[in-house]
Amino acid sequence: MAEKVPSSPGGGITPLQQMLASGTGAILTSLFVTPLDVVKIRLQAQRTPFSKVLAAQSVPWGAQPATWKCFLYCNGLMDHLYVCQNGNGCAAWYKAPGHFTGTLDAFVKITRNEGIRSLWSGLPPTLVMAVPATVIYFTAYDQLRDYLHVRMGNWNHYIPLLAGALARLGAVTVISPLELIRTKMQSQQLSYRELRVCIQSAVAQDGWLSLWRGWGPTVLRDVPFSALYWFNYELVRTWLCRQAWLDGATFTVSFASGAISGTVAAVLTLPFDVVKTQRQIELGDSEVHPVAASKPSSTWLLMQRIRAESGTRGLFAGFLPRVIKVAPACAIMISTYEFGKSFFQKLNQEQQLRGL
Repeated sequence: MAEKVPSSPGGGITPLQQMLASGTGAILTSLFVTPLDVVKIRLQAQRTPFSKVLAAQSVPWGAQPATWKCFLYCNGLMDHLYVCQNGNGCAAWYKAPGHFTGTLDAFVKITRNEGIRSLWSGLPPTLVMAVPATVIYFTAYDQLRDYLHVRMGNWNHYIPLLAGALARLGAVTVISPLELIRTKMQSQQLSYRELRVCIQSAVAQDGWLSLWRGWGPTVLRDVPFSALYWFNYELVRTWLCRQAWLDGATFTVSFASGAISGTVAAVLTLPFDVVKTQRQIELGDSEVHPVAASKPSSTWLLMQRIRAESGTRGLFAGFLPRVIKVAPACAIMISTYEFGKSFFQKLNQEQQLRGL
C-alpha cells in the first residue's frame, strides 16, 4: 500500500461542484486570514499617520497638500489596493490607531476597544474580488490538469506546473480590469454612471489595453507562484500519503502540503512580490493625483532600482510577514477545497448507487 500514489479527488465531480468547493474555501480563508492583515494595516497606520504621508513634491505647485494614503491589503488569496483620501472613507481601515506595541497587543486592544467585528473590517472587498478570482483559478486548474493528463501521457510530473501557470494566467487576465475599476471607484468616489464615463474616456484615449494596467507585474509574481505551488503541492501530498500508507489525502495531509508548498513558492517569488507592491502603490498614487503621477517604470528597471538602493536584501523585504500570511492561507484554502471535492465525489457516488 505504501507504493500507491494517491489519486486526486478532482475526478467524478462537475465544474459547478468544483466552483462551490473553491468558493467555500475562499470564504473560510478570508474569514481566518483577514484579521491578520487588518492588524498589519493598523500597525502601519500607527507608524505613518495621514499628516505625514504626502510629500510636498507629490502635488502640483501651489496646491494645498491633501492628506491621503494607499493601503495594500493582501489576505493570502489576492491583493487589494485601498485608497483613502483626507482621512475619509477609511473609518474601518484607518481609525485613530492608538498605541500598539506589537501584533498581539493590537489584537487585544482592537477587540477590547472597538469590538471583535473590527478585525474583519477588510472583509467586503475580499469577498467581492477574491472569491470570484479564486473560483475561476481553482476550477480552471482542475479542468486543465485533467485535460493535460489525457494529452501529455509520460509528462505527468510536469502537469501541475503547467496547469497551475495557465490557470493563474487566465484568472489574473480576467480579474485585472475589475481590480483597476474598483481602484478608480475607491480613489475618486465615483458613481456607477460616472465610472462608465471614466472608463469610456480612458479607453478612447489609451485603448482597451489600458484596462489591464499592472497586469505585467501581477503575472510575473502570480504565475511562477502558482506553478511552483501546485508542483510542490502534488509532490508533498504524494510523499506524505506514502509515508502514512494512505490511499488518498486526508484533511491533515492536504493542510500540511498546502502550507509547505505555499511557503516555498512565497519565498522563491518574493522579489516579484516586492516589485508588484510598489507598482500597485504607484497605481493608487496615479489615481489620486493623475496630474502629478510619473510614468511607471518597467518591472526590470524597478527591480534594478530596488537592488541599487537597498541591495539584494531589498528584493526580499517583508519575508516573514509574507510567509506568515501565505502559509496558513494556502493551507486553509487547499484543505477546504480538497475536502469539498471529496464530499461532492462521495455524494455523486451515493446517488449513482441509488440509481442502480
